[in-house]
Amino acid sequence: MGAVIRMLSAFDLRPGVEWVDFRLSYAAFLDELRAADLILSAGQPGTRVRDTPMDTDDARTHQCFSIMEFRDREQMDRAYAHIEARLRPGTDSHIRMYRQITNSVFLCWQEDDLD
Repeated sequence: MGAVIRMLSAFDLRPGVEWVDFRLSYAAFLDELRAADLILSAGQPGTRVRDTPMDTDDARTHQCFSIMEFRDREQMDRAYAHIEARLRPGTDSHIRMYRQITNSVFLCWQEDDLD
């Protein structure tokens, strides 16, 4: 098995989107990924805590974040292919969720064995 890969999603909600509505859409999207074995785990989405010296990123203004974990590169690539295929005409959980956000940036990293 390869190294666990994590993906940080940084984004803002579109004007008029309520946090509770976004969370419901995000949960439906995660349910779809889990049912297809396309994700290892995911945390709940959260909002930025800007008023602390621990937050040192002055370059980005994103207010919302989430983290997903993939078992390995193969699972992550399958998840991407699944999402990419569904971007064609139609509505599904990813499109519903994605239409609620703006200014999105995604970063991926893998766990490195320190031993």
